[in-house]
Amino acid sequence: MLPDSRYDADGCLRFPRIAEDAASKSVRWLVYYTAPRHEKAVAKHFQCRSLDCFLPLVRNPRRWKNGVRAQVDQPLFPGYVFARVEPKLYYKVLNVPGVLSVVGPNHNPALLEDEEIESLRAGLAERNSRPHPFLEVGQQARIVTGAFAGKTGILVRELSNMRVVLTLEAIMKSFSVEVDAGELEMVS
Repeated sequence: MLPDSRYDADGCLRFPRIAEDAASKSVRWLVYYTAPRHEKAVAKHFQCRSLDCFLPLVRNPRRWKNGVRAQVDQPLFPGYVFARVEPKLYYKVLNVPGVLSVVGPNHNPALLEDEEIESLRAGLAERNSRPHPFLEVGQQARIVTGAFAGKTGILVRELSNMRVVLTLEAIMKSFSVEVDAGELEMVS
């Protein structure tokens, strides 16, 4: 049987590459809204197109109907994938299978800073993170140490743990991270 010429050596479907000059100051992080449960496939398509992308995943226990238990990686922000894209390519990325729209007000992309993505990457690796409903009111606290130092969120108490709910305003999504009381300062 002949190899399928639609796929390259990485198992990616052959599509035109959407590459950009990563050193360019105009290259910014954007958030793309995906079809339900297509986040991993969209991230794979972005990688096949040489786009720098970020899909934060959390490991959750799962039990199937047949009784099998496993740890499953699920998106921290269901329906969203971050990608670093040059301005002239913002909307060309919408041709990627599974991508529905770019996130932002009035069809203008909401731009994220490199520091925000880097703090997410570093912080999610060192903290026990999980999705949390979007919140706007409550007691605010600032994290003073670690990768999320300087980030302000809402303090939530869960059984014996303290968690701070942090929000990404661009996509109106929140996530909580586990913290010790010594790592927090209250915001007035």
